[in-house]
Amino acid sequence: MAQPRSVIGGHLLSAAVGYLVLAGCGSSTWAAVLAGGIAAGAMMVTRTPYSPAAATAFIVVPQSRAPLRLLALLTSATVVLVAAGVVAGRPARATRYPAYWW
Repeated sequence: MAQPRSVIGGHLLSAAVGYLVLAGCGSSTWAAVLAGGIAAGAMMVTRTPYSPAAATAFIVVPQSRAPLRLLALLTSATVVLVAAGVVAGRPARATRYPAYWW
């Protein structure tokens, strides 16, 4: 499940869900839980399942950070994470990363 599409897409989708729930429900514990659940469902629908990304939605709600700054940092971090996986998966091994890009 930790393929590039799921890692990058899952985190960005979850952040978007977190901001939508924050706008609609405010910053509360229940809103954060709701955001995590909706994000998990949205990732299944969009075929970008990556369970750690649901925590992104959960974190966005109580933190209430500026959306553009968070999305820029999140995009950079996920690209670095995928790049590290690609570099680590390049030596001659039976299992290579990524199995697919899209």
